[in-house]
Amino acid sequence: MANSIDTAFIRQFETEVHLAYQRMGSKLRNTVRTVSNVNGSTVRFQKIGTGSASTKSRNGMVTPMELAHTTVDVTLSDFYAAEYIDKLDELKTNIDERQAVATSAAAALGRKTDEILYTAMDAGANSTQIHDTNSALGKADLLTLFETMSTANIPEDGQRYLAMHPKGYADLFLITEFASSDFVGEQNLPFAGGMSMKEFLGFKIFSTSAITAGKNIAYHTSAIGLGIGADVTTELNYVPEKVSHLATSMMSMGATVIDDNGIYEVLDNNS
Repeated sequence: MANSIDTAFIRQFETEVHLAYQRMGSKLRNTVRTVSNVNGSTVRFQKIGTGSASTKSRNGMVTPMELAHTTVDVTLSDFYAAEYIDKLDELKTNIDERQAVATSAAAALGRKTDEILYTAMDAGANSTQIHDTNSALGKADLLTLFETMSTANIPEDGQRYLAMHPKGYADLFLITEFASSDFVGEQNLPFAGGMSMKEFLGFKIFSTSAITAGKNIAYHTSAIGLGIGADVTTELNYVPEKVSHLATSMMSMGATVIDDNGIYEVLDNNS
């Protein structure tokens, strides 16, 4: 009987971590190109160059585009979020200690996922920076960002994002065209019932504390890759010497820039 109960305990805890991670974990993960179930310590992303169309004479031979194929590799790193759940402490509290630990572990792994992605994007962003650190972002700066990415032929396919520090995001509400429902209505609030996100000039703009104040990031989904060797998993082991269960949540992943033409630092004065 004891073994059966412990198995149920483990499965319930793992489920709680997964649900919490999906609900309140990473904000950036679902906005980037992802390869899951990677075997090995590295993952390789394929990058295909652009081609040009050409004409041909009647009955003549077509000219192949000769697309350039390159690869981008990233090494995976392992991360752990562990905590002891004291057996007797659970009897002395009026909270669900297991649930509290599961939520904390999921939050820690979510923050680490965003840190991995932001660090990679910040390091590999295009050398062209949008705006500067002397003032808050204005409408002209967002228009410059739009022009820059459009000139670089970054697709306008609903997968352009602008991740901002909360201070920078708050500054945008000083722009009438961004703040007013006359310009951005309910149809441009992709997650109106959840996290704050607005679609403006083809960018899905949202805030997250994962972004360094003063250095926001604009990117296209296909420009950044996240390799996942092991998604969030959980182990729950009883440690007799501690008279506690050791709850360990873990994951293995790595991120890299695939095409810096699709990633730009957007600076403001919130450093």
